[in-house]
Formats: sequence, C-alpha cells, structure tokens
Amino acid sequence: MDAPAPGPEALEAGRYLFAQPCEFVTAAARLDGLPPPDGVEIAFAGRSNVGKSSLVNALTGRRNLARTSNTPGRTRQINFFSLGGGRLTLVDLPGYGYAKAAKREIADWTGLVDAYLRGRPNLRRAVLLADARHGARPPDLRAMAMLDGAAVSWQLALTKTDKLSVEALDRRVGDSRALLRSHPAAYPAVAVTSARRGGGVAELRAELAALAAGA
Repeated sequence: MDAPAPGPEALEAGRYLFAQPCEFVTAAARLDGLPPPDGVEIAFAGRSNVGKSSLVNALTGRRNLARTSNTPGRTRQINFFSLGGGRLTLVDLPGYGYAKAAKREIADWTGLVDAYLRGRPNLRRAVLLADARHGARPPDLRAMAMLDGAAVSWQLALTKTDKLSVEALDRRVGDSRALLRSHPAAYPAVAVTSARRGGGVAELRAELAALAAGA
C-alpha cells in the first residue's frame, strides 16, 4: 500500500524548511573525518551519475550547493550540508557502480559509505536514487539488501522522470512499488522526481521536513 500524498500544510512546511539557509559543513574521506552525529540526517545514495547532487540542489533551490558532473564518480567524499541552522543535515554520498577512478580508490570510498550507513545513529532515512529510464539495476538491488540488513529506513526516488513518456513512467512506478514489497526497510512511497523540471521535488521536501520535525 502506498503512503498518502502530503497535504497543503506539509507541502508548506517543506517549502519553508528548504528555503532556509543551507551551508556546506564538511567533506569526509575517512570515518574519523565525519562530523559529530547531531540532529537529523538524510542521506542520498545511488549509482554514479544518477543525479544525487542535482536532486540536492533542486530540493534546496540552489544551483551549485552540491557539485554536479557528467563524469561518473565525481563525488568521492561524503558531503554534509546543514539546513535551517542544523534542523536537518543533507548528506551527499559517493556514487556506487562505474566511476573513472582506480579500483583501490573506488573500494576505499565504497567502504566508507557502507560504514557510514551502518554506524550513523542519527541517520533517519536514506534516499536511494534510481534512473527512471532503467529502474533498479543489480548494484541498486545490492544497495537495497545492504540497507535492509543494516535496518536503515530507505526510500526509493526515481530520477530523470522527464525523459520518459507518461505511460512508460506509470509502468516504471508500478514495477518499483512491487519491488519495494520485498524489502522490509523500504518506505512505501516512491518519490518520482525530475531535478530539471522540478517534478516531485515539493513532495519530497514535505516528507523530509516531517522527519526533521520528528513526525
């Protein structure tokens, strides 16, 4: 069963929170470089070049908050952004899958992400991004299984939905909802987003703002 869509008050709360100042905190390449686990954190995970940085920028209404690139694997550290004076921390994780980097470097930052997800006590949700044109691929399925095993609540967000027809997108959303039923840690709603056109961004803001408020 899908979760209900956020109402007008929730949408306004999301708009208000994400309109607040959002500042870069730190970039951590090692576990000992992580900031103290204070406040509510939301992490964004997904394959390299799936659109994590673009979605973070769209949520906050800023073009260059999180760095974007057409080169897979450009984000190689865990980047922390404080929203609304610490009311919510957005965490941009390095992408998994293909990246133009040495295998040792890829293994190092993949291990960092795994350790962060398993050991971060204030992580309220991981938003797992998948390209709507392709749906969940084997690396995404492995990430889902890892999140389930670590008991990390996660939500699937389809990106680049503006590149699909209405009919194709409806099929993709249906397939995605069916997939979530086999994952115990998955949030029931699929976020359907387009960073380029803004589709689904207000709804996702509302859901994340509710987490920041303790709802």
